[in-house]
Amino acid sequence: MDTLSKSERSKRMSLVRSRNTKPEQLVRLVLRALGYHFTTHDRALPGNPDFVFRKRKKVIFVHGCFWHRHTCFNGVRLPKSRKGFWIAKLERNIQRDRRNRRLVNKQGWRYMTIWECKMKHPSDLTGRITRFLESK
Repeated sequence: MDTLSKSERSKRMSLVRSRNTKPEQLVRLVLRALGYHFTTHDRALPGNPDFVFRKRKKVIFVHGCFWHRHTCFNGVRLPKSRKGFWIAKLERNIQRDRRNRRLVNKQGWRYMTIWECKMKHPSDLTGRITRFLESK
């Protein structure tokens, strides 16, 4: 049972952002510090990748563990109320992510997914991003 009224829940859910999230902001800081040039949320590409590197033909998706169902603790837990709704919604997110990765790849782009839980150590993140962007 939800402890909030419908209007309170609606107000709270409207605050959940889909762009410029804290994890995206951290990745943006790392990319700028490394000197990479990129665009964000390109609607011309499937899934509106969070970061697009046109000259390299590479994209980065930044995923929140809960919303995209990562295998970590935050990705496997579910809200206590309306479990059926949440399971269906999150499964649609997984299917959409798979479809978008496949389509991006089909168009000749390489992609990287950065999970929210893997951002605890910025130095690791820096290395992973550099290896991805500098690889052929």
